Amino acid sequence: MKKSILALASGAFALGAAEFVMMGVLPKAAADTAVSIPTAGHYVSAYAIGVCFGALILIFGRRIKPRNLIIAFMVITIVGNLMAALAPNFGILLTARFISGLPHGAFFGTATIMAKALADPGQEGTAVSQMVVGQTVANMVGVPFGTWLGSAMSWRLAFGFLALWAAMTIVLVLSFVPQIDAIKDAGMAGQFVFLKSAKPWYVIMAVFLGNTGIFCWWSYVSPWLQKVGGWSEPVVPLLMTLAGFGMVVGGLIGGRMTDKFVPGAVAGFGQLISVLAMIFIFLDPGSQPTSALLTFVCAFGMFFISSPQQLLMVQLGEGGGEMLAGALVQIAFNAGNSAGSILGGMALEATSMDYHASALTGVPFTLVAAALLFVFYGLYERRKVRNIGGLED
Repeated sequence: MKKSILALASGAFALGAAEFVMMGVLPKAAADTAVSIPTAGHYVSAYAIGVCFGALILIFGRRIKPRNLIIAFMVITIVGNLMAALAPNFGILLTARFISGLPHGAFFGTATIMAKALADPGQEGTAVSQMVVGQTVANMVGVPFGTWLGSAMSWRLAFGFLALWAAMTIVLVLSFVPQIDAIKDAGMAGQFVFLKSAKPWYVIMAVFLGNTGIFCWWSYVSPWLQKVGGWSEPVVPLLMTLAGFGMVVGGLIGGRMTDKFVPGAVAGFGQLISVLAMIFIFLDPGSQPTSALLTFVCAFGMFFISSPQQLLMVQLGEGGGEMLAGALVQIAFNAGNSAGSILGGMALEATSMDYHASALTGVPFTLVAAALLFVFYGLYERRKVRNIGGLED
């Protein structure tokens, strides 16, 4: 991996861990702020809502050079995570989670453009997956470490650690990431022109619905592993490491397949993996081996689709809307996270905390997401000319 991509991956690590560590420490954070687990699910939603609002940073920062934007995003990450570490109650922690989410989508939109520009010819999908792998390594190492901190000492230390990591990322970016020119300035309105086509909407809706389905269950993975899988609380960090390994493997394989095939079809295949995992989660009566395996498979599918969807949207936004297009993937991803955590919480409350019900609730959403991506493939990618960039009308 190039040092420049590694520096970007470090930022992805900070944001990925900030997003997902709350799932690992959710029971502790809920108890410390005196709310129920379904109510604490709003800590997940607040981050996701922050991601959606954070896209405004790109709309008004389109003339700023990408490296400078990356540094600004890390500063916001420091502020949000320090605030979370010190939050005394539900309201402050909810606000901190919102602030922490603000740079997320904007970062990945900008970092995708930079990774694509810094990649060797024909390796754009791999370069993007290497940048995104920082987010997946966060789930393999950072989230379990944060979960362990929450269990052994205090969940607050996890967010303090992430603030320090974001500060280190600023140093890495200044040291290794070259300045590249800002994207073509198409004006305020020009950034949105690509959205007049139906193409990006297939992808945006697939990302939103797919993650709505997955996060109906994934938002509550920690208590699910304990209540259904039968694992003790101290073992949960190890299982989150297994999940993170699935994300790393899925992300890297998805990136390589994107370079060899068309991204829409690759993403559709990844969504089908998630559909099958969710169905088996619903049907599984509960055991330690099956719960561990299904956690790995679902995590694999979740990030298998990341690189193809991210790269596909950037391609569709070419002409001035690239960074916004890349950010919209993360907005849809996190809007789905928010909707999924709320729907999953409602399913738990309606079924007296039956964690099988949250998985079943998510299946229809993820299935429709897979269908949308395969329709996109049939309409736009099947006739794609090999070795020529762009998609046919």
